[in-house]
Amino acid sequence: MLSKIRNLPMMVVLAVKDFVVNLKNDERGLSGVVVAILLILVAVLAIVLIWGFLSGWLADLWAQITGAAGGIA
Repeated sequence: MLSKIRNLPMMVVLAVKDFVVNLKNDERGLSGVVVAILLILVAVLAIVLIWGFLSGWLADLWAQITGAAGGIA
């Protein structure tokens, strides 16, 4: 049992090294990763754009509401 615990760091290092080597040699998944990153980027940019439009619209709406409330007196 103790020998397995002592060998654990070496097994982890070898597993990570094997994973990296296999990842470098596997080119079929690369296009999927690129597509996923581009899709996430487009989604984030769309959210930022929509948020910009909505914040301006909400600021105008709030100015109208508070301006009307000040004139009711």
